[in-house]
Amino acid sequence: MLGTAAISPATVTPKPTPDSSRLQTVDAAIEQAIQDGNIPGAVLLVGHNGRVVYRKAYGSRSLEPKREAMTFDTIFDIASLTKVVATTPAVMQLMEQGKVRLSDPVDKYLADFAQNGKADITVRQLLTHYSGLEPDLDLKTPWEGKETAYRMAFSETPAEAPGAKFIYSDINFLVLGALVEKVSGETLDEYAQRHIFEPLKMTHTRFLPPTAWHSKIAPTQYDENDHMLRGVVHDPTARRMGGVAGHAGLFSTAEDLSKFAQALLNGGDGILSPLAVEKMTTPEQPPSAPVLRGFGWDIDSPYSTNRGELLPVGSYGHTGFTGTSLWIDPTTQSYIILLTNAVHPRGQGSAIALRTKVATAVSARLQLTPSEKEALRWQAITGYNEAQSAQRRMNTRNGNVKNGIDVWEEHGVDVWQIAGRKTHIGLLTNQTGIDAQGRRTIDVLAQAPGVSLDAIFSPEHGVTGTLDTTHVGDTKDAATGVTVYSVYGSTDAARRPPLDVLKQLDAVVIDIQDAGVRFYTYETTLGYFLEAAAQAGIEVIVLDRPNPVTGSFVQGPVSDVGRTDFTDYWTVPVRHGMTMGELAKMFNLERNINAKLTVVAMEGWQRGDWFDSTAEEWINPSPNLRSVTEAALYPGVGLIEGTNISVGRGTDTPFELIGAPWIKGRELAAYLNARGIAGVRFVPVTFTPSAAIYNGDKCEGINLVLTDRDALDGPEMGIEIAAALKKLYSADYKLDKIADLLMNQGAYDGLMAGEDPRRIEQDWQDGLQKFELIRQKYLIYQ
Repeated sequence: MLGTAAISPATVTPKPTPDSSRLQTVDAAIEQAIQDGNIPGAVLLVGHNGRVVYRKAYGSRSLEPKREAMTFDTIFDIASLTKVVATTPAVMQLMEQGKVRLSDPVDKYLADFAQNGKADITVRQLLTHYSGLEPDLDLKTPWEGKETAYRMAFSETPAEAPGAKFIYSDINFLVLGALVEKVSGETLDEYAQRHIFEPLKMTHTRFLPPTAWHSKIAPTQYDENDHMLRGVVHDPTARRMGGVAGHAGLFSTAEDLSKFAQALLNGGDGILSPLAVEKMTTPEQPPSAPVLRGFGWDIDSPYSTNRGELLPVGSYGHTGFTGTSLWIDPTTQSYIILLTNAVHPRGQGSAIALRTKVATAVSARLQLTPSEKEALRWQAITGYNEAQSAQRRMNTRNGNVKNGIDVWEEHGVDVWQIAGRKTHIGLLTNQTGIDAQGRRTIDVLAQAPGVSLDAIFSPEHGVTGTLDTTHVGDTKDAATGVTVYSVYGSTDAARRPPLDVLKQLDAVVIDIQDAGVRFYTYETTLGYFLEAAAQAGIEVIVLDRPNPVTGSFVQGPVSDVGRTDFTDYWTVPVRHGMTMGELAKMFNLERNINAKLTVVAMEGWQRGDWFDSTAEEWINPSPNLRSVTEAALYPGVGLIEGTNISVGRGTDTPFELIGAPWIKGRELAAYLNARGIAGVRFVPVTFTPSAAIYNGDKCEGINLVLTDRDALDGPEMGIEIAAALKKLYSADYKLDKIADLLMNQGAYDGLMAGEDPRRIEQDWQDGLQKFELIRQKYLIYQ
């Protein structure tokens, strides 16, 4: 049995301080809400820089059946705050102990949960409300008991595909409560008391408050039997479960919640490690999702009203249906606790607007200033670099970008001149190598004083970018007479620059537009030139150009170590979010090439810029990549091109189409649209390609309509399409060839086993996080 604690007298409001004097202006907003009948009363507590700076009780604790004054030590039914004060920290503790893995399917721990299409729902998806489960259990028919609730939850059928859509669901946390009990061997209330509340000395926080506490508990509302709920949980599902549930049922005071909030700001205070706190309170939702959720905690969603207008998105919090709220801001080392029983007496009050007013007023009056360390946290969550869907800068703008060639022209060639003679230069380029005036980089270098352009090298598709064959021979440039050496062919030797030519040069310049995708062969050609230049003892100079699909998104599986290929130079994800200059720096050091390398950086490019924000002319980097839209779809559609489907080569819109003679377009479109893939819709089409696979054959399939390119996770979309084709057309679809571009055995095995694509995507997240730490060292642009 859990012990009971004596109730202490009401806490006296502390002696006024400069902070508390400023905060008295908040009183008016709360008193007006009481006067308007929105709440009967409230308790407010504000913490800042490690101390409580303001606390006060307002109005009435009870209006019916008798009026009672609100006191600071009032105990509240904190409703859904249970999710983050009890259940989430319990799950995180079990995770730190190695007993639970967040990316595991829930049925690993609760076998009965797998029924009715839930086998691929992960612990992570429960914690972030992306499981696809309904908001609550069916309450229309009578039922009682915790075990009954668990059976009902385990038999639920998802309303949406797991991972596809944010649905705030009490079932998620009800199931997490069951998971805590199963893994720990303790009931949820016993576990939380022993491992969270007692260590933090939260003496007036617990499920099932004892009778001795009832006089201090704020009543909520009349139940279905016209009985005022006081000391009995308000949430009807938790009440039917006996008062203990993962989603609701906890009672607490403002003082106890302040201990909890400060513990998180302190890095866990022993109940959690700082790393666990950080992971729990930063964005963990699917990468393309528009609603930001940590594990349990709300960061930026339709429920974030208690953040107010001034606290940054780097902060986090939660609310409770009864009228409770907690918001914590690591950036300014502050927290705001507002506890009300707004549902008292008859469920018609609301504290939603009040939460916003209070948080905004507190933020303004305290003149909060972020610490340098926590300001970096805020930037990481809200900037371009990491939290993909949390970007708060404009994702389209009217930029003015100078490419590396233009920067070089502006500053002259002094850096390349060698005393007493001309600098002998080779150039790797194609049709994309032009300057702002439309002049070819070939001609700019050929005419540059002090420079002798002695060799031109052409990558896949040739120097004009029009060839779609491996048979690309050496030629001469008509305008300059310089030999063009092809570094593309069907053999490894044909794809590498000739060493005898490089040894006659002082440097090789690289000016070529990439597609921002691992399997685009220009990136491997870059790596081969770094290797050859190191052997020849010459310098590599990269004239940088934009990543056309931004430098802010890092998506898809990281290729396995040891599987290098012409479409996979090093262990990077499908979409790496780097420019050619940044890749050159990374390849050079991470692969221990150690060539002499200079990157002439762009000016004016920002990591979040799509190509259409640069004011530059789009030139097809390869014959079938003809627009920014196709470039955005390419990381997903290109990933599956090696299988037996047409991706629209030989049509006007390559990489916007997928089809085959054995596909039923309406069926495939309906299936994929039902999956709720963010940023794209699928329209059934019929087309006849005039090139590549199914040349001249009528194909049914889908047209990919890009609806939100910032929300689209292209590689995951590719996995979704491949999984759909395998499921619907298993007799015709040859999935095995996807391995050649996927280059990740775990993702391949998951596809072949028929795993849910979102589960496969979760499995590659660890690799992505490790890559991002390496990537960060080589980024040039902000």
